[in-house]
Amino acid sequence: MTARRLRASLKGWGGVGAMAVALAVTALFALLLPLSSARGEGTAGIGGQGVARGTQAKAGSCTDGTAQDRSPAPSGDESGDTIAAIKERGYLSVGVDQNSYRWGYRDPNSTKKSSDLEGFDIDLAREIAKEILGSPTAVRFHAIPTNQRVPAIQNGQVDMVVRTMTITCDRLKDVAFSDPYFVTGQQVLAPKASDIKGYDKSLAEQRICTASGSTAHDKLAADQKAGRLASSADISTTVPNQLDCLVRLQLGQVDAVVTDGALAASQAAQDPTVELKGSTFTTEYYGVAMKRGPEDLVRRVNQVLVDYVKSGGWQASYDKWLSPTLGADSPSSKPPTT
Repeated sequence: MTARRLRASLKGWGGVGAMAVALAVTALFALLLPLSSARGEGTAGIGGQGVARGTQAKAGSCTDGTAQDRSPAPSGDESGDTIAAIKERGYLSVGVDQNSYRWGYRDPNSTKKSSDLEGFDIDLAREIAKEILGSPTAVRFHAIPTNQRVPAIQNGQVDMVVRTMTITCDRLKDVAFSDPYFVTGQQVLAPKASDIKGYDKSLAEQRICTASGSTAHDKLAADQKAGRLASSADISTTVPNQLDCLVRLQLGQVDAVVTDGALAASQAAQDPTVELKGSTFTTEYYGVAMKRGPEDLVRRVNQVLVDYVKSGGWQASYDKWLSPTLGADSPSSKPPTT
């Protein structure tokens, strides 16, 4: 793709000014949500670097990680108090992101009077609402910061979180997870002109930004303590939302960002001055997070995921939202349990 076409397709996204506007919009809508929104249409995107497989063990191998291993409910099974309460209420309450490009975001270039939430995670949330309540619009979205995903579930603010949330052993102590619906891994994002090569010694004496409460920050802290990451790397900068790291990078306040490769690819598509550095260095599995205890909703969501993949819905959503940044080949990202 030529530089001219790249700049044209990124109009409205790149640059510090656009990011500042995006953050202002985020703050505004966080006050206005929950809301119900109509399904949005996608726009053409940018080709990008794919996500490689890493070496981290699947969360299902955790001795305490049985929540996401619960078998799907029999097709059509609607039994259970949790699902009954959702049906009586008439809508599904879902925690999502609204500033992760192509996952859960509002397109500032939309020609519509109102910019609806759209993206891969939004499609999945609507699919779950359709299967449980009969309509993809029977859902109310709540904008949840990265570090508030678990509390939002535990305090009953939402029924579930569909927000690029990695299944981990620690999180399985606090919330239940569905089976995985996406595979990715941690990756480094830095300016193209940077000497940073990837997750290696080139991060020495560099300022690295991560989202607080994220698996990225946990990984960096553990690796630095174990000597696998240079002790001179500054990992003190954490932010509520991972997109805030891109803004810090654009402002020159940090030298690199570490986040999920799938999200990093989308951020690179937002700003042509940054790029993915090296390959992914973990393997992580996104799951739909729900409250621990009742199993009916977890099992029902597991069945929705099975049907979503078999019907081609998962692939159609991937092609629409993620193939422009992750590439047309989706098998490495497709969930392993279907």
